[in-house]
Amino acid sequence: MADRVCVGAIAGAFGVKGEVRLKSFCAVPEDIAAYGALFTEDGARFFTVEITRPVKNGLAVHLSGVASKEQADALKGIRLFADRSRMPALPEDEFYHADLIGLEVRDTGGTLLGTVRAVQEYGAGDMLEIHGPGLKSTVLLPFTREAVPTVDIASGRIVVDPPEGLF
Repeated sequence: MADRVCVGAIAGAFGVKGEVRLKSFCAVPEDIAAYGALFTEDGARFFTVEITRPVKNGLAVHLSGVASKEQADALKGIRLFADRSRMPALPEDEFYHADLIGLEVRDTGGTLLGTVRAVQEYGAGDMLEIHGPGLKSTVLLPFTREAVPTVDIASGRIVVDPPEGLF
């Protein structure tokens, strides 16, 4: 999936005419329709997206090939991916979540702390979910310049300066 980026997820049917409620992960939610065909995670299916209107917690959209409420209901929970080549270039200090997942995490002294398992978004800012050796559970680290001074995608690592006692 390195050549695709997760841009949204289907939250379920919206109405009875085959529309779905789509949660967009794009900075501008409506941009999800500008990336061409969107693929399921396994790549087995793809859809074109036609936004009909904004709704609470997402967008109401028509997906190609979905014409009934039952078909729309069957897609609930499906994540949609766009080809990376269709995505806009990012400024130097911004990253796609997909590029952060799997990166090695080291502290400023070089000690391996773990790897990024996921990037969580709880409303107040992104959090890196880190899992590593010696940790009983995953650790959530704020994805701020203070806590994460260096992100080096090319070398596959992140240098962090976590708050005292977090690890």
